[in-house]
Amino acid sequence: MKFINFVVVKFSGFLVLGILASHYFPFFFFLLPFLLMLFLLVFILWIWARNQIFQTVYFGIATYLCFFAVGYFSYQMRLPWFQPRHYSNSIAEETPALLQLKITQMLKPDTFNYKYFAAVSAVNGVSTDGKILLHVSKDSLKKEFSVDEILLVYAPITQIQKPLNPQQFDYSDYMKSLGVYAQLRISEKEILKIRNGTPTLTGAAQNFRASIVEKLQKTKLKTDERAIIQALVLGEKKDIDKNLYNEYAAAGAVHILAVSGLHVGILYAILAFLLKPLARWKFGSYFQAVSIVLLLWGFALLSGLSPSVTRAVTMFSFFAVAKIFNRETNAINTLFLSFLALLIINPLWLFQVGFQLSYLAVFFIVWLQPLFYKVGYSKYWLVRKIWTIVAVTLCAQIGVLPLSLYYFHQFPGLFLVTNIVVLPFLTILMCGGILIVILASFEILPNWLAASYNFLIEGLNGFIHWIAVQDEFLFKNIPFSTLKVLGAYLLIIALALFLKPCLLADRKLNYRRLVVSLLSVSAFIAIYIYDEFRTSANQLIVFQKSKQTLIGYKNGKHLTVFKSDTTKNISEEYPIKSFRSASNIDTYSEEGLPKIFQYKNRKILVLDSLGIVPKRKNIHTILLTNSPKINLNRLIDSLKPKQIIADGSNYFTYANRWEKTCKLKKLPFRYTAKQGAFPIE
Repeated sequence: MKFINFVVVKFSGFLVLGILASHYFPFFFFLLPFLLMLFLLVFILWIWARNQIFQTVYFGIATYLCFFAVGYFSYQMRLPWFQPRHYSNSIAEETPALLQLKITQMLKPDTFNYKYFAAVSAVNGVSTDGKILLHVSKDSLKKEFSVDEILLVYAPITQIQKPLNPQQFDYSDYMKSLGVYAQLRISEKEILKIRNGTPTLTGAAQNFRASIVEKLQKTKLKTDERAIIQALVLGEKKDIDKNLYNEYAAAGAVHILAVSGLHVGILYAILAFLLKPLARWKFGSYFQAVSIVLLLWGFALLSGLSPSVTRAVTMFSFFAVAKIFNRETNAINTLFLSFLALLIINPLWLFQVGFQLSYLAVFFIVWLQPLFYKVGYSKYWLVRKIWTIVAVTLCAQIGVLPLSLYYFHQFPGLFLVTNIVVLPFLTILMCGGILIVILASFEILPNWLAASYNFLIEGLNGFIHWIAVQDEFLFKNIPFSTLKVLGAYLLIIALALFLKPCLLADRKLNYRRLVVSLLSVSAFIAIYIYDEFRTSANQLIVFQKSKQTLIGYKNGKHLTVFKSDTTKNISEEYPIKSFRSASNIDTYSEEGLPKIFQYKNRKILVLDSLGIVPKRKNIHTILLTNSPKINLNRLIDSLKPKQIIADGSNYFTYANRWEKTCKLKKLPFRYTAKQGAFPIE
């Protein structure tokens, strides 16, 4: 069994390497012929290997290369330029086109727009494929669209904007991980026709979920409590209040709001218990397993088929199928089989945070939980149960910690307290939530049950709030680079491989593994020192912020922000917060915006709306803010600057006019609202 596990792990590793190679080093020609030849080579080597007494490495090498090629090709074929029917190959950017769209998913709306994913089924009458992000103005629309509706619109398709500030979340890359490469912004006047499309299974599931949510809104459930039920049972998080969600994140309990393996495991146990009587029949065990698998996939479909729930349902499906054939299952083997299958089906999932965290958490639970369980084993039943929760929580946290620090730059210090209290009651909350959803669907939910569940969720939210406000235990703005992530996982795996045999099997110390552990510690220390050195350089940067002027001066580990609006502190706001975290900033201060900067013997003049030009010479850079009414031609002739910068506080029309002037003068011009934040060298 161990050998099988190791082979599956290696297959998965080569598949991942192929996907990563295709993502970072794409070939711009079709690799299908090469893949087919590789399959043929593997088949020939397999036939040859069957007749050999002493096996060679050729068949193994070819098989690993085959998985690498499958990963490379499966990712490549999802790129727009390898899809002849993709809509991006039929349009010119910013040029209006006649588009036929089919709504495929409703997203959480923002302040001004409803948001959807839509399939572009035709462009100017030509049949196409591909997904797009659709924004529809709220002011112009009487009601939201539903899934499977078809729209005929006339509007231009635009690219999803890249981040305009350093260390900012890249929304365009996130959308690409979902297979979305462009967006469409429309109001009702661009919509020429609306009709119902052919129903799909996913569309029917989403519309059914929307109808359940609508019925839940008519019950006596309170807003926050109803939102928690929708998240727990239906995977619908868009109604959760932002502050409440942040409190769950700060308390280390945000995982219970995202339907994942924990929820699917509870549902699996519930279904296995309810369908247990079927096993008494002659073929009842088969019917039981098939029913559980179908119901689990129905739940996954209803909850939106997120990567975490799809991973969990796939795993439990393998368990259920193995049970039908009375085959012994191994958790790690099952985990990597599901990992392999899902990435072959959709390699884009590899780049989704939820998918990464989900698999890492389960892998480390399966791998390290026996070690933790043995270390804290007790003869007392209650202590064992509590320690089991502690062990599972610690293993999951160890598995996701480096990646969580990389993505979110914070660590909830009280996560253990939160999970010890919350996890034992999650089964009750899930069972109660399922019952409430079923009763609400038939509009027979009694008020006393709604009131009881309100009381339970209020208690949960109150506890989460109490944990979240313990600010001294929430560690924020933790810098964690990609190299630190790799170094941290190398360290964790090396230490686990060194300690696990000693503690589980009472073996003597393995000096080879000890050396590897010490080398991994050294590597992590070296990475830490390198990151300290890399982020220690001084920098002056003009940030992009709409209607504001922000200039950051980084001096070692201290950041001073000069700003036009001095009425409030912006240290925890965009774009300063992410820049502080990624740049390893220890101390921070804010000051008013001066008229003249001196940086590296270069003078930087700041011109605001008053447009008052001081009598200075040797001006290197002019920063234009708040749309000053100036004659830029005359200003350039007078001060002879080396470059002009306009930040996000200026009118777009002014910036366009200044850009044309600078072009005629052959002077570098930078507009942060178009080109992003600008470091002044």
